[in-house]
Amino acid sequence: MKGRWAAIVMAAVLVLYVVLVMQTSFRLLAVDEPVAKALGIALIVLPLLGCWALWAELRFGVRSQRLAQTLQSEGGLPADDLPKRASGRPDRAAADARFGHFQAAVEAEPGSWMAWFRLGMAYDASGDRRRARQSIRRAIELEQTGRRRPA
Repeated sequence: MKGRWAAIVMAAVLVLYVVLVMQTSFRLLAVDEPVAKALGIALIVLPLLGCWALWAELRFGVRSQRLAQTLQSEGGLPADDLPKRASGRPDRAAADARFGHFQAAVEAEPGSWMAWFRLGMAYDASGDRRRARQSIRRAIELEQTGRRRPA
C-alpha cells in the first residue's frame, strides 16, 4: 500500500511539474531567438517523455498486481518462507537454492503465465530485478493473450 501512495504522490508532482514547464516552454517559444525556441521545444518533449515513462510504470504495476492477486486467490503464490536479511529482503543464497524449481517450471510449461510470474518473483528474491521485470512482463503478455482467445 505504501508503494501505491508513493506512486500517486509522484504522479501528482509530475503533473504539477509538467504544467509549470509547459508554461515556461510556451513563453520561450514566443521569443524570437533560435536558442529560446530550441529550449522551448526541449521543455515540451522532455516532460512528455517523463509522463510516458510514468504511465508505463504505473501500467506495469497495476497489471502485475492484478496477476499477483489472481495467483494469491488461487493459492498459487510461492510461500514467503525464505530467511530474511536485516533489510527485510530474502537471503540471496536461500533464494538461489530455490530458483531452479521455478526455472524448471517455466521450461516445462513455457506458455503458462503463472510459471513466468513465479519465475519473476524468484528472480526478484535472488536480487536480479531486470530479469524479474522481464519475466513478469512475459507473464502479463501470456495472460492477456490467453484472455483474448475465444473459448
